[in-house]
Amino acid sequence: MTERFARLKDDFRKIFGTNPSVVVKAPGRVELLGNHTDYNEGFVLPAAINVDVMAAGELRDDEIIAVYSANFDTKVEFPLSNVEYDTVNKWSNYPRGVIQALQDTGARLQGANIAIHGNVPIGSGLSSSAAIEMAIGFLMQTLLGFEMSGKDMALIGQRAENKFVGVNTGIMDQFVSRLGKKDHALFLDCRTLEYEHLPLNTSEVKIVVCDTMKRRGLVDSEYDLRRSQCEEASRLLGQWIPNVHALRDVSAAAFEAHKDKLPEVIRKRAEHVIYENERVLKSREVLRANDYEAFGRLFDESHNSSRDLYEVSCEELDKMVEICRKSPGAMGARLTGAGFGGCTISLVKNDFVEAFQKAVKTDYEKNTGVSPSIYVCTAEDGASVVANDT
Repeated sequence: MTERFARLKDDFRKIFGTNPSVVVKAPGRVELLGNHTDYNEGFVLPAAINVDVMAAGELRDDEIIAVYSANFDTKVEFPLSNVEYDTVNKWSNYPRGVIQALQDTGARLQGANIAIHGNVPIGSGLSSSAAIEMAIGFLMQTLLGFEMSGKDMALIGQRAENKFVGVNTGIMDQFVSRLGKKDHALFLDCRTLEYEHLPLNTSEVKIVVCDTMKRRGLVDSEYDLRRSQCEEASRLLGQWIPNVHALRDVSAAAFEAHKDKLPEVIRKRAEHVIYENERVLKSREVLRANDYEAFGRLFDESHNSSRDLYEVSCEELDKMVEICRKSPGAMGARLTGAGFGGCTISLVKNDFVEAFQKAVKTDYEKNTGVSPSIYVCTAEDGASVVANDT
């Protein structure tokens, strides 16, 4: 953190000629449970983790937003009065989208110089996009001092991604990046946006993220197809079950009574979402009881369902999960994020983390010829100020 902070300040001075007045950070996240339940108005269980996007900034006396990305070594500028999609520097559409969404909701903005640096792996399913969105949004709020709740800032980020960037994501990623809590998971009802922090003692267990190194782009994936299949499932089930607005409204018992009436693919998609919601709800009592063995079993069930029913896994993810499950100290493993590549997460007993990493790295490389990136994650706070008046 200290080295990145110093480097970002140096970059800011080189690009803009002054010191930033504020530095903030917003974390990436892991989806512990709740695979593809968010856009079905269901329940999710993410945690903010110890990788983040750091943003340094100061206000200008004009209406220009200038953003420098240390990751891409590129600076873009645009006026507040005309925020346009950038087809060349696509990374900049996340800051642009947040600025536009803030203005759309009535926030009175001012020009600013901004420098950002992220260590959230891009395309891995740890939500680098939400981390950028929350870092930019929280930076502007801190610089200008306007009132906005964490929930509303999360909605700003979602609006930016949906409307400006053009990725039809749910609310989970932005919500936990803004409102995560150290040594806790976050239980979120994606319909009501009610949430609860649940204990996740990372001195006893670690969340180990294993990057398969297979990249996938959400826009180009089958994400939208899965979403439409879920909408069709809720429409069909609504013919026989009262008050069904989304799959969140279908209980397991009601689904079992009517599932044979559904086309096979639609049935499989619905079954995954309905029982994944059940797993997220179950996790509340499991985590309150510190029952990590049971929590790990929920990981295993979730992956099997994502693979067989929702069909968002791939050969690399399945191989990584298989290797993780048999490695020292593992209590459960699953894909995390949208799928089709990216990362797995494993629940690992603290004393076995080093042996687990070694075994996974060796076995995955032996099986695929690819050396995976592995991150030992702790649950961290959401967006926060790193320094003021630097």
